[in-house]
Amino acid sequence: MNAVSQRLSALVYKESLQALRDPSTLLIAFALPVVLLFLFAYAVSLDARDVRIGVVLESEGASAQALAAAFSGTRYLDPRFVHDRREVADKLISGELRGYVVIPHDFEQRLAGRGSVPLVQIITDGSYPNTANYVENYARGVVQTWRAGLDVAAPPQTVALEPRYWFNAELESRRALIPGAIAIVMTIIGTMLTALVVAREWERGTMEAVLSTPASVVEILIGKLLPYFTLGMLATLGAAALAVFVFDVPLRGSLAALLLLSAVFMVPALGQGLLISSLARNQFLAAQIALFTGFLPSFMLSGFLYEIDAMPAPVRAITRLIPARYFVDSLKTAFLAGDIWAVFIPDVLAMATIGGLFFWLARRATRKNLE
Repeated sequence: MNAVSQRLSALVYKESLQALRDPSTLLIAFALPVVLLFLFAYAVSLDARDVRIGVVLESEGASAQALAAAFSGTRYLDPRFVHDRREVADKLISGELRGYVVIPHDFEQRLAGRGSVPLVQIITDGSYPNTANYVENYARGVVQTWRAGLDVAAPPQTVALEPRYWFNAELESRRALIPGAIAIVMTIIGTMLTALVVAREWERGTMEAVLSTPASVVEILIGKLLPYFTLGMLATLGAAALAVFVFDVPLRGSLAALLLLSAVFMVPALGQGLLISSLARNQFLAAQIALFTGFLPSFMLSGFLYEIDAMPAPVRAITRLIPARYFVDSLKTAFLAGDIWAVFIPDVLAMATIGGLFFWLARRATRKNLE
């Protein structure tokens, strides 16, 4: 074994012992992913089901009763039936209901008139725009479907339309959120852990001893990188196992592709953390910088929760600098679609390029002197 290998092995061994003896490192690497994945799986949901609405039945006619019954026949709405709109107005203000539908007292006459007069009134809570749009559209659909069923004179439908949803046939938001959540978790692990590495050395006064060794700056950086790279890959395997066996998210791609994508993503995540730790010699400052430059951009601008195509053009341009954007895209593809290398290769190249830039900057920022 030559001198370079001996020095590198000693640095990796020293950093591994330091990481294993630090409870906060183990908590961030192994406990935090479990907690965050459970939160994203059960506390965060984009599924609009059993939305509480009121149905104000002012008319006592048979048609009005039939329409009210149509609102009970869906699992997407949870109707509460009353006879006076004043009974639901306060509940809408308090948030107990997300909207209500008024079937007016002259509903039978409106139905018989078949004119442009609306059959019902739909009122929603605009403080929740997405839910308000959902309640409006679904209530409108219930009314239109019910009314179409009354028109017995209509010719039989010759073409049956059956929608099919690719990759997530059940339209469960959990299956789309969990792969993205893994990317957010890996961002926290890679960036936060390594951001504290060099800063901790400066705070404890041990950085002088490291700098006094014959090891070069590159060897010091690699020695600090490898243990946390291993922790990150182990955390990825654990998160993927949770996703598949606990949260019922299908892994349609191969495990080898998943590990390759994760390994490439760890390069910019660890590189960013090393750059932060090289610039900030205080752990608290390093952690704050990692939070604002690593976690928040990844959470907001990676496409995890918010569609990138819906963002303004300048913001979409900024997202191209966020490594998690490419990792989220690749993870969703690997879990829900399979090994599609036409998607993987551009994402891998982008992550590797950003990672190389971070390591170059970290190398420039780390010098073997005490100034």
